[in-house]
Amino acid sequence: MPPAFGGDRAHHADTRGVEGILAVEADWVAGQARHLLEDMRVAAFKLGVLGSLENIHAIADVISDYPEVPVILDPVLASGRGDALASDEMIGALRELIVPQCTVVTPNSLEARRLAANGDDEDEIELAECARRLLQLGCEYVLVTGTHEARAEVVNTLYAGGAVVREDRWQRLPGSYHGSGCTLASAIAAALANGLEVAAAVRDAQEYTWQALAGGFRPGMGQLLPDRFSGRARAKAASEAARPVRHYARSGGERRAARHGARRARGRPSRFCSTAGRIATFSKQRRSCALPDATACRSS
Repeated sequence: MPPAFGGDRAHHADTRGVEGILAVEADWVAGQARHLLEDMRVAAFKLGVLGSLENIHAIADVISDYPEVPVILDPVLASGRGDALASDEMIGALRELIVPQCTVVTPNSLEARRLAANGDDEDEIELAECARRLLQLGCEYVLVTGTHEARAEVVNTLYAGGAVVREDRWQRLPGSYHGSGCTLASAIAAALANGLEVAAAVRDAQEYTWQALAGGFRPGMGQLLPDRFSGRARAKAASEAARPVRHYARSGGERRAARHGARRARGRPSRFCSTAGRIATFSKQRRSCALPDATACRSS
């Protein structure tokens, strides 16, 4: 089982929404993370809701010590029904301290526009322009999911280096899901930790997420929950685990430079540490996301 870096926030929530968040003290978050990192080797970090401005600074500080480990950010800024989970100050800190250190950022279209907004009306920014701005901040890849766009199909697009790496068009599923965005980002992190390259990891993670959503269930009166341990999801995960582990060709120099830049932004000296082994997850949090039937997928 992968270690989980939890405890960055406690919240009052149910399947309908989030009523309130209580952030754990940043020293506790950083301390727990460093205890685990000194105890075991990790191959990927997955970040979700970070809880507070102080936690963002603390986590940025921790991951900057591991420049060779890929970082996957699920920038959850609001719950599925619109409950705010990040202030403007927190979004600014994400842009300045976390995004430049990321291997893959996985915003939905609403989050992409909010992260990329720079004085313009965020509703009018094209998604390709959002991705370009996020890439300019220093991350390596941006996967923009299209579940919130008014289209018959869901279009998920992976960008890197100012270009489209892959675009997947999916039949839209009915309903909304609590935890599907987290499932997608976590699956990408797990695939990278297992040796896949980014484009393959993104494709396989979408398919795995679909399997979990296909087995989804509604335990309460709100959103459906993905069943990450459904038969089809387990079969997909088992097939991935059976693959020979391939070396993940990371752009280590570029990532190291981004991590050092983030450390300098906080006035800290740079240092190096390379680890590999298991996935470390800072948080698991929700975002409404309906990924579609893999059998209805066409890729370009």
